[in-house]
Amino acid sequence: MLLNMGPHHPSTHGVLRLLLELDGEEIVTLMPDVGFLHTGIEKSIEDKSYEKGVPLTDRMDYLTPLSNNMVFSMAIEKMVELEVPERAQTIRVILLELMRIASHMVWLGTQAMDMGAMSMFLYCFREREKILHILEMCSGQRMMTSYIRPGGVWRDIPEGFHEAVNEFIDYFPPKIDDYERLLVKNPIWMDRTQGVGIIEPDLGLAYGVTGPSLRGSGVNWDIRKAMPYSGYETYDFNVPLGEHGDVYDRFMVRLRELRESLKIVKQGIDRLDKHGPFRSSNRKFVPPPRSALGHSMEAVIHHFKLWTQGYDVPDEEVFTAIESPRGEISCYLHGTGENRPRRVHFKTPSFMHIAAMPMFSEGYMLADLIGIIGSVDIVLGDCDR
Repeated sequence: MLLNMGPHHPSTHGVLRLLLELDGEEIVTLMPDVGFLHTGIEKSIEDKSYEKGVPLTDRMDYLTPLSNNMVFSMAIEKMVELEVPERAQTIRVILLELMRIASHMVWLGTQAMDMGAMSMFLYCFREREKILHILEMCSGQRMMTSYIRPGGVWRDIPEGFHEAVNEFIDYFPPKIDDYERLLVKNPIWMDRTQGVGIIEPDLGLAYGVTGPSLRGSGVNWDIRKAMPYSGYETYDFNVPLGEHGDVYDRFMVRLRELRESLKIVKQGIDRLDKHGPFRSSNRKFVPPPRSALGHSMEAVIHHFKLWTQGYDVPDEEVFTAIESPRGEISCYLHGTGENRPRRVHFKTPSFMHIAAMPMFSEGYMLADLIGIIGSVDIVLGDCDR
């Protein structure tokens, strides 16, 4: 029997169509079909100056826009050799880890709801709201923040930032305890997730699976450790690993990552000064502060040129990669020697995970597919760009 699942099935977590060939309720073959969003983000960026491309990256993986801002900004910084102040790096790390927690909250809530645990969905979105409030304090936006910019961050952290983050650090651990009590030893949850959707380590690597989905198979690969950026090598944190590579192990890896991210946030907030540079002072690439426009003609000229023409970038190619909540996201950037890129391309985890889905779905029951889809934490905006 042939069955179309999606593109608007609630458990496909976005506009994903899966063409299934079934033998009874057993999945014989699975063919993913993407391409319903057509956002054209990469081509749109190629038509803009570099700074104006940052807001478009928010729209790719809309659950972790800061990761997209980060990898694109790092590519530009690498191309023009733009240094980022240490305090700005710390602000980036704190917010990236808060966003990792927020993204994991959406994953945990939606996957649990798919499996019938409705309360988890409400609890997780309650916790996510507190992180969105912190992001709104910094950027003025809850989701499409565009806060990480080439050379640092858009503006300095506001008054009350330290207090809000410290309040969340105290608030969140008991909530993780609640999640563990509800699910870790829940017999229904274990029955539906253990031994299901197994990703063998070699096949996972061959198909380009990354992030918690790969670490659930026991592969110790985390870019924050393997190729540190933004000072991650100075933070003390562990990389949780699974053993069996099934849906349950992927769940446990992400659950443990919540505590590790919180540990990084705490270290970051302890070392973050309340005042200091939050962006590079190189005025060829970074606009001057607005306060300087009233008394400096040079600042006015830089401001005018940067917002009307942008800046030129060498005719070279660079590649950068970071660890997003879903796995490895990387950016290939090819300059032209002028103010617009010749080519911008993002390699995103959701695209790789959907492409690999037949590998760890075939042979299981149709009902198992609900848990399998949620366990690789896809976002379709991240897939179809």
